[in-house]
Amino acid sequence: MDRDVLLLGIAAVLAGLTATLAMLAIAYSPFVFLAAIPTGAAAYFLWYQASGRLKEDMRSRAARRRAGRRADEAPPGGDSRFAREARARMGDGGRAGPRGTRGTQRSRVGGRGPTGGAAMSGNAGMPPGDARRTLGVDADASESAVKAAYRDRVKETHPDSGGDEEEFKRVNRAYETLKTE
Repeated sequence: MDRDVLLLGIAAVLAGLTATLAMLAIAYSPFVFLAAIPTGAAAYFLWYQASGRLKEDMRSRAARRRAGRRADEAPPGGDSRFAREARARMGDGGRAGPRGTRGTQRSRVGGRGPTGGAAMSGNAGMPPGDARRTLGVDADASESAVKAAYRDRVKETHPDSGGDEEEFKRVNRAYETLKTE
């Protein structure tokens, strides 16, 4: 704790020095900016360390490396809570294949999906009649009507907007069923 307060104090002094050098550069000579840049960078890095963000970033990078991804690459599906939960449900941490490479083609029924888990193409486990009722479309609805109904239902049922997670899953299964018909 005392170290962090000391680092923050030094960062504040360097930030003040940077501001002073920037003003002198404006008033006298632009070459003074050459001295302001490294002092500003040092102030930023000291603040970054003292705030704990450096440690946090280093831990997340190490976790990504352990998961088989580069440090600057986002995990498949993003970093949102919903994406993390989906990867956790898949059981493989979002890694794909034996070397962490993603599949680029759709899986066949009975094959392996792009994440190394079971393929999700084909019938999503819901009869087409139930899928149409879930999405609220007629049997002769066009692909664009099914997509529009799906988008409306997803907005209503998404857990992040106060919807029921089970109903959200049901809407997704219904759309997958009708999409592959």
